[in-house]
Amino acid sequence: MTYRVLIADDEERMRRVLAMVFDEMTDTKVVTTSNCVTTLDYLDKERFHLLITDLKVPEVGRLDFLKAIKCKAPDLPVIVLTAYGSVESAIDVMKEGVFDYLTTPFENDILKLAVKRALKMSSLTIENKYLRQALESQYNFENIIGNSPQVFEALKLVGDVSKTDSTVLITGESGTGKELIARALHYNSKRAGGPLIVLNCAAIPENLLESELFGYERGAFTGAEKTKKGRFELAAGGTFFLDEISEMSAAIQAKVLRVVETKELERLGGTETIKVDIRIICATNRNLEDLVKAGKFREDLYYRISVFPITLPPLRERKEDILPLSRHFLKKFSTKMGKAPISVGKEVEKIFMLHKWEGNVRELQNVIERAVILCKGNVITAEHLPVSIVKSSYIIEKERYNPIATPLQFDIPPNGLSLDALEKQLVTQALEKTKNNKTKAAKLLGLTRGTFRYRLLKYGLVN
Repeated sequence: MTYRVLIADDEERMRRVLAMVFDEMTDTKVVTTSNCVTTLDYLDKERFHLLITDLKVPEVGRLDFLKAIKCKAPDLPVIVLTAYGSVESAIDVMKEGVFDYLTTPFENDILKLAVKRALKMSSLTIENKYLRQALESQYNFENIIGNSPQVFEALKLVGDVSKTDSTVLITGESGTGKELIARALHYNSKRAGGPLIVLNCAAIPENLLESELFGYERGAFTGAEKTKKGRFELAAGGTFFLDEISEMSAAIQAKVLRVVETKELERLGGTETIKVDIRIICATNRNLEDLVKAGKFREDLYYRISVFPITLPPLRERKEDILPLSRHFLKKFSTKMGKAPISVGKEVEKIFMLHKWEGNVRELQNVIERAVILCKGNVITAEHLPVSIVKSSYIIEKERYNPIATPLQFDIPPNGLSLDALEKQLVTQALEKTKNNKTKAAKLLGLTRGTFRYRLLKYGLVN
């Protein structure tokens, strides 16, 4: 990486001296300027990793000049050199975010050390910025795969609540993408610049969970050799995602309730009340209302965290998303493993559509990753899939098209019946069960869509 350094000094001799310092640094390119106007123009047009300047700026006041620099390049480290050093001027420039302050005459080694530190900070800042942009892009709403009405409705709710600080409760089976939605909420909120702290309550032993959440003071218990901040404190200015919140004990639920209500807490062994500026998102794969009725979850906490509930549907209820998700994971893992583009064969598509996906999106992702590892060509076939998935899909297909597999228990009444009336009743019931979805109703009756439509016309059931 080549670092671009801008030197701004109104003395030509000083510009030459400073440029010579960088002659020994092969990874830098130096640009020099003699006045404030040109300096600000450069910052408008080009990106630099470091600015070195003095404070003799006749066009504008020195602090106004530094403010203008920060306005144009907020992350740019600035090293100020001046022959008029004083404690007061040092404090003034440091208040404007200056990285370092050196008086002239200076020793080259001291300047080089300051430059290396500044360039390292600049590099880390740029890297952090790119990583954050990548995270924000990854968790952009457009990157959440799904065209089904259920996913569309969930994303609409996410979009509505993301710009607020309201507490959100995400529910859904394991593997439906609750953490993905929580991250999307954070990175599309006004708190995106703050931390996102994640804690899975089911993954931490109960005797450790309280200290993880609230932290502790030195000497609070045996082994507490120094003060430790809890996850609530670490999330200050950002978002705290409490996954599997249903696994908390009643005692911890009571303490969490206080934080949710007041945004205040005390560390274990401490007496100081600590305020925390956080947004709380919770998730669970269990029915909290049932747990409340069973006395296993506090009713008051449930109502506090369910201000804005979002429910994620299981994959089996949004089958139209299976193939788009498959293609997404194929691209992801083939790129990650350095393989040529891979597609899914027609037989595998059929297997995927028939499989129940009890593990939801996470199961599909794991199956695709395994298949990409095993695939030596450019098409995923049945041999690349777990045997259990292939077998289960064949059983489902056999049951669907073999009436013997699911026999109908029905006795003809003694007085007989009208076959047409019975058929009309069955067609009507199929439409009611599928909420007028003709494709699904046809499948319920083991009919093709064309045959089912004929029955609709026959009995005058077309809307």
